[in-house]
Amino acid sequence: MRGKVIWITGLSGAGKTTLAKQLGSTLKISGYSPLMLDGDSLRDIFGATNKKSEEFSKESRLTLAMKYCQLCKLLSDQGFLVIIATISMFKEVYAWNRKNFPSYFEVYMKASLAELRRRDPKGIYYDFDTHILSNVAGLDLQVDEPEFPDFVGNIKEGQPIDTVERIMGLMDKQNFFEN
Repeated sequence: MRGKVIWITGLSGAGKTTLAKQLGSTLKISGYSPLMLDGDSLRDIFGATNKKSEEFSKESRLTLAMKYCQLCKLLSDQGFLVIIATISMFKEVYAWNRKNFPSYFEVYMKASLAELRRRDPKGIYYDFDTHILSNVAGLDLQVDEPEFPDFVGNIKEGQPIDTVERIMGLMDKQNFFEN
């Protein structure tokens, strides 16, 4: 089987990890063995965890995002189905992915800033508002929305399965799982 990459992007609190977990579970039930990568875990692995450092500048974020791309490439080249949930919202990332992954499905989880602030699972928006943090993606750090995502969605609380079903339907229509 040729490897495949499902790239889930969006701002902090948009539901990327929630969606990735539900999608991974659904794919396992369908007989696949996806590898799950999450931006928070990858930052820990790559040592980019200090919120107040320059590790969160646009340049540093882009460098880290390109490492994620290359890791996904390494894994997909070995035949793995990779699901990655990461902010990594840069046009360079989307272009690289489209060029380098023959089987690529891009999901953009989009939510209003009001909704993201309401959810704020890591306290990032609060820390920004109280001047503890800077370089917050989507606030003082400009990000690029995907130009041509395969799916744009928003998870309503308690409803990730509905989003997964819509994504699975789109992947089937695009013959994503065909070799």
